[in-house]
Amino acid sequence: MIEARGLSKRYGDIVAVDRVSFSVERGEVVGFLGPNGAGKTTTMRMLTGFLPPTDGEAAIAGHDIFGEPLAARRAIGYLPESPPLYPEMMVAAYVDYVARIKDVPRRERAAAVDRALERCALRDVASRVIGTLSKGYKQRVGLAQAIVHDPPVLILDEPTIGLDPLQIREIRALISDLASGDGAAQHTVLLSTHILDEVKKMCRRVIVINEGRKAEEVTLEQLDREGETLEEVFARAVARDVGAQVAAANGEGAR
Repeated sequence: MIEARGLSKRYGDIVAVDRVSFSVERGEVVGFLGPNGAGKTTTMRMLTGFLPPTDGEAAIAGHDIFGEPLAARRAIGYLPESPPLYPEMMVAAYVDYVARIKDVPRRERAAAVDRALERCALRDVASRVIGTLSKGYKQRVGLAQAIVHDPPVLILDEPTIGLDPLQIREIRALISDLASGDGAAQHTVLLSTHILDEVKKMCRRVIVINEGRKAEEVTLEQLDREGETLEEVFARAVARDVGAQVAAANGEGAR
């Protein structure tokens, strides 16, 4: 459902993302990990079409992001780190507004909005002004706008950042439900987070990125078999990548 092949992003001499390749299958929840500045958000923005890659290819639900940009974007529900909310709007009106933007057919729009509000547990605040809501509810509204057009792919950047423990648990349960289907559409989820415990509870597989490059890819089942922790894998992947950079720099200096 998500295919990234050699994605790169450069800003002059600065390489933000360097030939990153990976895939995510239908119904998977994959953790996209890395330290601050690793290139996670840049990669997600390229996949969602918000940022053009310098090199490489990507496809969403079989649609090439260059050849079929509109179809690719329709297949994505995107929740950036700061949800794109209008604080002066009421919750239901805002989700309806997003449904219109995302071309949900008029005859299906009311049902789509109602379904998104139900799945994100927003019925009780549907007539509330967004600006008066708690951080947790605002994140729920952000998720509702991401799923209102029923996309097969969800790309979520730090969906639980700034939430309290109870809110984090609720958002985790919601994301797990979206991926499992539970009688509704089954979504494929690429999830960026700094919280390793969150990954353990929701994800089947993790991709670690550091300094713009993919440093590790492993399933949690594999970690269990090999007796490793996610913390160990993360630390090793980041340290190995840094070590390779130091060796390369030393080699350049020797020449």
